[in-house]
Amino acid sequence: MQKVESIGLVGLLLLLTGLLMTSGLQAAEKQLAYVVSDGRIPFWDIMKRGVESRADALGYKVVVYSAENNAKRELELSAQAIKAKVDGMVISPTNSSAAVTILKLANTAGIPVVISDIGTDGGDYVSYIASDNREGSYQIGKVLAKAMQARKWDKGSVGIIAIPQKRTNGRARTAGFMKAMDEAGIKGAGIRQQVTFSHQETYDFAKALIAAHPDLRALWLQGSDRYKGALDAIADAGKKDQVLLICFDAEPEFLQMIPHGELVGAAMQQPFLMGEKAVETLHAHLMGKPVQQQILLPILPVSADNIANMLPVIRRNVLGIKAK
Repeated sequence: MQKVESIGLVGLLLLLTGLLMTSGLQAAEKQLAYVVSDGRIPFWDIMKRGVESRADALGYKVVVYSAENNAKRELELSAQAIKAKVDGMVISPTNSSAAVTILKLANTAGIPVVISDIGTDGGDYVSYIASDNREGSYQIGKVLAKAMQARKWDKGSVGIIAIPQKRTNGRARTAGFMKAMDEAGIKGAGIRQQVTFSHQETYDFAKALIAAHPDLRALWLQGSDRYKGALDAIADAGKKDQVLLICFDAEPEFLQMIPHGELVGAAMQQPFLMGEKAVETLHAHLMGKPVQQQILLPILPVSADNIANMLPVIRRNVLGIKAK
């Protein structure tokens, strides 16, 4: 009798162990997809790391799909993610109109989606994690206006090399920046919209704006990774000390360039934090908790006046350099 009871107890323990192992296996199999417009661009790579970092902490596996700035490829990759039956998706679409189709496909498959930056022109989604592009651009516009006024250059004009204005965030950036220019009485010198996001394209746009506007005193690049294209065009036009450059987002080099005056400043989004927030929000939704449909994160208007105090936040949330 004791032997039978002993065997029964062992069997029960084995059964419980099996159930726990199965439960752990199921938890490990939770999977999210991150569909990003172009993972080759540092901004998106940092956001991807934020997504992966928070997902790992919450027990999710993340599969990253980079469209490499190709809307058709983005749609194909989204279909792949949906076919894989992921538990949820985070998307940073190529543009706001492309997001509508992705949302429609995901909703049909019953897969919840959180949008991290760019935005959408319509469709159903769990939440939109966004930078306050309008306010951030307004604040960096004020930084530029102050720099131009200090040099008595405020009668000159400013050219914009913009991200596509089809994007919700692109339109917001332009509107916020132009509000600051209008308030300062500084004229606009036209806008060029990026397509390839290459060094050559940025160089050509900057060169064209400088040539077309003899009174040009500054360029605003609505991105950061191709800043060298703009600086090269300024130098080749013989305008190194006559045309200022200000950017959106950030590169590690900016931590030295801004204090040294090579760059007036930058409106720094917080992509690592955005990636974390996107996963946190998707996780809360999957756990049945209520979430905000839109979460606006502040953009940091960084200049030589404040960069020293903001370094810890910039390193982690902007550049994705986590403290050890």
